[in-house]
Amino acid sequence: MTHLGVVLLGVSLITFGLMHLAPGDPAEIMLRANGVQPAREAVEALRHSLGLDAPLHIQYLNWLGRVLRLDLGVSLATGEPVAQELRSRLPATARLALCSILVAAALALPLGTASALRPGSLLDRLGRLVSLASVSMPAYWLGLLLLFYGAVRLKWFPAAGMDGPASAALPAITLGFGMAGVYIRLIRAGMLDVLGRPYIRAARARGLRAGSVIVRHALRNALLPSATLLGLQIGGLLGGAAIVETLFAWPGIGKFAVDAIYAKDYVAIQGYVLLTALIVAAVNLGVDLLYRLLDPRIKKI
Repeated sequence: MTHLGVVLLGVSLITFGLMHLAPGDPAEIMLRANGVQPAREAVEALRHSLGLDAPLHIQYLNWLGRVLRLDLGVSLATGEPVAQELRSRLPATARLALCSILVAAALALPLGTASALRPGSLLDRLGRLVSLASVSMPAYWLGLLLLFYGAVRLKWFPAAGMDGPASAALPAITLGFGMAGVYIRLIRAGMLDVLGRPYIRAARARGLRAGSVIVRHALRNALLPSATLLGLQIGGLLGGAAIVETLFAWPGIGKFAVDAIYAKDYVAIQGYVLLTALIVAAVNLGVDLLYRLLDPRIKKI
């Protein structure tokens, strides 16, 4: 818990410093929303009412004091509590992340396993091709392709928004395909290593069915590196989701963060980063606990 507190404090400090180094005045941006250049007196008055004219260390300490009381402050752009804004959008991002992980698993598990069982075969070459395309293709480019063909040309899926299960298909495929490539190679390498272990040969010698040996003994142990990577990739998944959510107008915390960056909304951005850091820490703790299920030999975290 002490380490987690130090990490969150460091993340908040870096975020606060970077946002204040960025050009632009949030008070002026807010007053310029109607397209009219605001008077200097109005800008200064708004800066004073928002507390933006105080020294930077005072602004940070004021924000930190509110966070310790579980108050993330009020968004400068929307005027709503940041905690409420994040709470209302978090389920959409969680749904998209879960669907993306399912897409990645649907690609990586069969291709990675088949590639390991038949090295050099057509399936192995197909797995390498999919893996190479996955790690080489930017998410925004794949998203634009899916948007054009899947929503505009073929009209199979909604183009934007969150309206029914079909609306999650295109953004989930965009994120899931980008994740699948690394897992295909990890599962293949893990399976090749595990299939040569003595306990696999012993299981086959006892007459166990091939499917049982692969799924219950080989694949279970080969997934340990993938479970570790999944915990480390959650932060990247949320970061990538910000781009994809903006592209598909998905109402999640990623799009909220992008809108806050354009408005230079310090309070909202710091709340988003703090929440993301907490999610990453919680997921990595969950991965450590999952190790006990995947490998009973591990007794301590």
